[in-house]
Amino acid sequence: MTEPSAREKAHRFLTEATQFRLGALLTESFHPRSKDLSDIARRDAAAGLGVLFDVDRDVVERFRRFVSEGRAAQIRDALVSSLVKGGRLFFTGCGSTGRLSIQLDSIWRDFWQRRRAAGDGWAARWEDRTFSVMAGGDFALIKAVEGFEDFTQFGRRQIRDLGVSQGDVVFSITEGGETSFVIGTAWEALEAGARVYFVYNNPDEILRQHVIRSREVLDEPRIEKINLTTGPMAISGSTRMQATTIQLAVLLTVLEMTIREILAAETGQPSGSDEVPALVLKELEETHSFLASEGLRRELARLVEMEERVYRSGHRNNYYADRLAIDILTDTTERSPTFCVPAFKKFDDPEAAESWSFLFLPYASTEEAWEKLLKRRPRPVEWDLETVRELIGEEAAERQHRIIRDIGMRDILRFRIGLDGLSIRPLGPGDSATAVVTEEDFSSLEQIGGFFRLRLEEARNAGAGIGVVFAGPPEPCRRARDFVAEWAPEARGTFLQTQDCGLFLRPGLRLGVKMMLNALSTCTMVRLGRVMGNVMIWVVPSNLKLIDRSTRYISQLAGVSYEEACHALFEAIEYVSPRMSAGKAYPAPVGLAVMRLRHGLTFEQAEQRLSEEVAGA
Repeated sequence: MTEPSAREKAHRFLTEATQFRLGALLTESFHPRSKDLSDIARRDAAAGLGVLFDVDRDVVERFRRFVSEGRAAQIRDALVSSLVKGGRLFFTGCGSTGRLSIQLDSIWRDFWQRRRAAGDGWAARWEDRTFSVMAGGDFALIKAVEGFEDFTQFGRRQIRDLGVSQGDVVFSITEGGETSFVIGTAWEALEAGARVYFVYNNPDEILRQHVIRSREVLDEPRIEKINLTTGPMAISGSTRMQATTIQLAVLLTVLEMTIREILAAETGQPSGSDEVPALVLKELEETHSFLASEGLRRELARLVEMEERVYRSGHRNNYYADRLAIDILTDTTERSPTFCVPAFKKFDDPEAAESWSFLFLPYASTEEAWEKLLKRRPRPVEWDLETVRELIGEEAAERQHRIIRDIGMRDILRFRIGLDGLSIRPLGPGDSATAVVTEEDFSSLEQIGGFFRLRLEEARNAGAGIGVVFAGPPEPCRRARDFVAEWAPEARGTFLQTQDCGLFLRPGLRLGVKMMLNALSTCTMVRLGRVMGNVMIWVVPSNLKLIDRSTRYISQLAGVSYEEACHALFEAIEYVSPRMSAGKAYPAPVGLAVMRLRHGLTFEQAEQRLSEEVAGA
């Protein structure tokens, strides 16, 4: 089958994808408090971080309203009722909400595994009661799977494969409230008899007016809605930031409440679950206040500047984590489509571009590392061609199946995140290494964990820069600061002091680390010239929503019509697609199209000019 030309693809998008024109959505608009972010952050990294944490105030205020609304107890009661009758909890999403779904599943399983290890034999019956359904399966946790979120049928099939049924509870999570894959999971679950919560971040009236598939969900009375609108994102359209942060806060709250009710039933002790929303709010408020403090911002700015120097000079950074590994992996994965940087590299792929950042866990094999990170075996999507044909028809099936063939278990394990991958990615002068730890990651602060200390000493001895991020309650944080100052005074240390109100799932820690990592990676990319104002001009147009977003950015920045911008975008995609397909580094299609339209350049000239502008950022 002949591949359509760029003009044909643009024409098809313009005529057939009108329901993916999403510029009217609040999550796609521009936040007034971050409009000068690129200028501020390039002058002063700490000030840029201040802008990002200032926008995170929207999360705190929205969570405060959620607590006052009193819905958490109602949701908790629904979950407890389902679970005690043998039901299961499903979290579904794609992109950043898909990674959120996997994180929630991992956090739930980790709690019960710890209880079981502590001797509570009955904990085993609660451990395997949550499931994540991410567009593209667990492979997409580490590398975006092209096109998957555009198909409602794929969402239906993935949750059906896990056996969703009557008595289960499903949280279908979509930042924009319009994602086809997630909407598919909601309809499939509803038809199976499950209780469905639709979690989203845009005003109902805007969604109803502009997106038919969203209107159909919102108008279905059997689907319960959890609207968590916070406003525009700090980076326009970058819903990995405030949108998923408020979703994490709310869902951790209801899971904490549910766990407390289960424990009360098992042990006969009072649950105290009604107090949880207020306690989570207290942790969130105090953690955010610490993030916004000048001291924390100055510490984190040193890490931003270190990573900026590493990436600008063509070198690489390794992260080392255990307890917070899934938090790190979520942030590093999302940098690739958001800022057009090379995704994690498979260990045996000599053609792919070297990943700017990578993650290692302290487990001997990659297989064990994946299981420790997920708290279960990986679950890939492994459909044959006939299955894909049945789902989306003959015309699209062959191309999509080629993608699916490369996201199975074998391919997941080619990302060597265990100790068996260290030799593949040695560090040297110009590189950097950063350990991200909590007090649970080592038996004593004086030892700082054999894995973390050894990795940082190896990096330092090889001439690489080193950093330590410690997140935890005040006293362990103080001791960690003193130890790092004595052991490695040259290390760029960031010490995030989190409030601890005795909650099992540590929401203050999780939310604080998420906001901190989002700010770290975003500020770094801003300083590398990949954001203009608060527009992510290096976004990768890997699905219909991102094609629309890219087209709007080109139209705005080059001063042309939406239609002309769309044609220019598909021509740019055609130009870079050989490098994209091979996993090699390539210039941003949006930036290329803007340079061509603004200055009348050839692609080669546009690529050179774009490179020069980035170098001068």
